[in-house]
Amino acid sequence: MSVVATLVVGADGSTSKGGNSRGVASNADRQAFLARRRGADCILIGGQTARVEPYARTPVPVVVISRSMINALAHNRLAHWWNLSPAQAIAKAQAKFGENIFVEAGASVILSMLEERLIDQFELSVTDIHGGEDPIDIEKILRYFSKVEKTVIDETIFYSASEPKPL
Repeated sequence: MSVVATLVVGADGSTSKGGNSRGVASNADRQAFLARRRGADCILIGGQTARVEPYARTPVPVVVISRSMINALAHNRLAHWWNLSPAQAIAKAQAKFGENIFVEAGASVILSMLEERLIDQFELSVTDIHGGEDPIDIEKILRYFSKVEKTVIDETIFYSASEPKPL
């Protein structure tokens, strides 16, 4: 089983700017994101992410977990809209699409998945952008893992966290 989550934030922990993640992303983050995504059997996102991020076309099936059943991705033939918990959605997606689930959800969904220890690996990009919205505590998120590696590419800090700590 491999559940990899990815998140980009600004230097102040902001998860969005101007309403979506593009406002806090960098070119280095985008390149790393697309390279990691190539190994996914399925992408998992939340309903809010489906409404504000560009998921009209995806290279693999995209599962949207949401209590609202208003499908914002109706034109994406690879989109599946499920009213399930994150744990149920992961199990169903792995059975239906394959073991490698790539979580591209927003911070609230990722935080709940971290609390439940559903994420095997966490890829966090921290750009030099300030002044965004919906900040998170970067250090708190990284404390969910025993192993954290840090690299810097073009002023973007990349944290690769693995070995989730037990509950």
